[in-house]
Amino acid sequence: MAGALLKATDVSKSFAAVQALEDVSFSIEPAEVHALAGENGSGKSTLIKVISGVHAPDSGTIEIEGTTFERLTPMQSINQGIQVIYQDFSVFPNLSVMENLAVNSELAEHRFFVNRKRMRAIAEEAVSRIGFDVDLDDTVESLSVAQKQMIAISRALIFNTRLIIMDEPTTALTKKEVDTLFETILKLKERGIATLFVSHKLNEVFDISEKFTILRSGKVAAHGAVEDLTEEKFSFHMTGRTFEKHHFEPTIQSEEPILEVKGIGREPHFRDVSFSLKRGEILGITGLLDSGRSQVALSLFGIAPVDSGQVLLEGKPVTIDTPQAAIQHKIGFVPEDRLTEGLFLPQSIADNVVVGEIDELTKRFSFVDAEKRATEVEKWVGELAIATPNPDNACLTLSGGNQQRVVLAKWLACDLDILVLNGPTVGVDIGSKYDIHGILQGLAKQGLSLIIVSDDLPEILENCSRILVMKSGEVVADLDSEKTDESEILSYMM
Repeated sequence: MAGALLKATDVSKSFAAVQALEDVSFSIEPAEVHALAGENGSGKSTLIKVISGVHAPDSGTIEIEGTTFERLTPMQSINQGIQVIYQDFSVFPNLSVMENLAVNSELAEHRFFVNRKRMRAIAEEAVSRIGFDVDLDDTVESLSVAQKQMIAISRALIFNTRLIIMDEPTTALTKKEVDTLFETILKLKERGIATLFVSHKLNEVFDISEKFTILRSGKVAAHGAVEDLTEEKFSFHMTGRTFEKHHFEPTIQSEEPILEVKGIGREPHFRDVSFSLKRGEILGITGLLDSGRSQVALSLFGIAPVDSGQVLLEGKPVTIDTPQAAIQHKIGFVPEDRLTEGLFLPQSIADNVVVGEIDELTKRFSFVDAEKRATEVEKWVGELAIATPNPDNACLTLSGGNQQRVVLAKWLACDLDILVLNGPTVGVDIGSKYDIHGILQGLAKQGLSLIIVSDDLPEILENCSRILVMKSGEVVADLDSEKTDESEILSYMM
């Protein structure tokens, strides 16, 4: 395509027997916001690394403003104006904002001595380009995820950048922070800088992008103008599947609540929170990041015990001041960060599944009953459709969606009455998200009571029969999900 800033033609790349990319072609115009979408394992990361010079393609070419490369080195890619912002942002947490912003320039110019006046001038110029207001002397580890991302964007603009590639840039951001990021991308567009926005989130593709390319199994499944894309087409191109949305309706509801929460609080995070939960019901709790929603979830599991109010299970007051106490009362908890809080990643899938019931599987003399263990693992791998050739493989070998199924399996093996889920599908692709929602609704119909804590409003509306909206640590609305919509919920949140 004439005038393209970047053009990939028939790019293929394999790793041993795995074909990561097969004849992938797409192009980006100057100042264009282009969405690169696909499920986990679709080839998005491999394509990024080919463009940035990390991987050499097996075949195909990359053309940048008319210059053709059979392969790029990382330095060639940077010199051609391409910058990649990965999910970890590649910042130095123990250095100041100024040092993080200026370090690449100092290294590129092979300077032997640090001139802090020169570094401050570089940093001030960098943040001014996108109107980023930050104290340059702050240590980066003290900043929010959104601020770290802005540092990475500001640093990229120090060079003669013409294309910024953002790899899943909204994974850990709140809606407000996502809006700020999108404003920044539009500012880049006004300056003639193109953005390749890598995501698997449908709403983000529609909100910010002009054109799209969808990868599936290493091939281009679809590409074109976003205005020609529908939600149904997007889902089908991503997964090769057609989804039917099912709004959750409780079928097994007890007359009396299994859980009652009366005026609980934990200052300064939340106060005077009250609600009830019946058997077989799914309750949603939503709000912005600082609303107190996640802190309520942590308190219900005893990680951050309440300092006021009362919790009753089947009408009887209980004290839940530790996770062990929660587990004894048949309450489980799926954390938002499954990688560091929900799983033992280097351990096997099987070990992660049975870890919560290890006492029940242990025979005399502290030996694990291998037969019972194998039966349990086979049961939960099968019931939750965990995609693995061997449950003895390390849990880190699984995709995000399958890792989340392992977290669910771990708790379901413990015979719970109540399961609290904080961000149950964070970082999960569209197909796995649909499947996990189906699993949760199925569990509720079997009598399990669930609380979903999330700022993903479509997720809350589809899966919960009741929705609590929190703001500034207080419940500001108790809504029937069939009688409300996203705009009403947002009006309470904001």
